[in-house]
Amino acid sequence: MIRHNYENGSVLVSTGVYTEIAGVAASNCFGVKGMAARSVSDGVYHLLRKESMSKGVKVEFHEDDTISIDLHIIVDAGVNLTAVGTSIISEVRYVVNNCTGTQVKAVNVYIDSMM
Repeated sequence: MIRHNYENGSVLVSTGVYTEIAGVAASNCFGVKGMAARSVSDGVYHLLRKESMSKGVKVEFHEDDTISIDLHIIVDAGVNLTAVGTSIISEVRYVVNNCTGTQVKAVNVYIDSMM
């Protein structure tokens, strides 16, 4: 969690807020089918439903009040992976910073599958 202090008080932003915002931002990018989760039983990546997309997101907090975000995604077949990855990084960094005021140190995109 990160605490933002203001004149009249403070706001504490939890991990769940960051994972939800990042998951939605990434899923809205062109070429992204959705977030991915690896099945423990068979080791295969599965497309997550909209209500559980934050499971494909990992947030790491740093001492300087910044965060790093790891995204596991599934993309459409035939898309330019570099362009999709660059778009996701830019969009997630912007949306998380705009919604929470938290600086994003890194966004790491892992393309787990193509459909």
